[in-house]
Amino acid sequence: MSISHTLLGLLEAGPRHGYDLKRAFDARFGQDRPLHYGQVYSTMSRLLKNGLVEVDGIEAGGGPERKRYAITDAGVTDVEDWLATPEKPEPYLQSVLYTKVVLALLTGRNADSLLDMQRAEHLRLMRGLTRRKATGDLADQLICDHALFHLEADLRWLDLTAARLDRLASEIHT
Repeated sequence: MSISHTLLGLLEAGPRHGYDLKRAFDARFGQDRPLHYGQVYSTMSRLLKNGLVEVDGIEAGGGPERKRYAITDAGVTDVEDWLATPEKPEPYLQSVLYTKVVLALLTGRNADSLLDMQRAEHLRLMRGLTRRKATGDLADQLICDHALFHLEADLRWLDLTAARLDRLASEIHT
């Protein structure tokens, strides 16, 4: 995820302080991985340096001064360009799972049990996501669906690999 573009997009609704940006980010996108305050402020500093945001005001408080940031025209253009650029699909051509299966076979370890353990871990995560999806709002449901579809694809790969283990073992040992 592009944190800088996400923060810029949140600023399009109007100027905000770093604290408000963090809260808005966490509410919409950070349920599983909330932003750290340091990450917000370092990102805002970089966006300020690059001319994508400007300081819209400074307020004195009980602690440090609070800067209110506003997106610039260049920032709006940057968000528009980012939204108009398709994300590169991840082909997973060299996955960690594949590497573990091949190394298990090369070293004489049990690749079947490795696949079984991985299948159990995928199913455990899928059960948790399914529970979360059942109680979540639409945004949470969509996020869970995305993860579930990827995990289902992994499960299909695990089953296919298990069915082909003997053949794979003979090919890598030749």
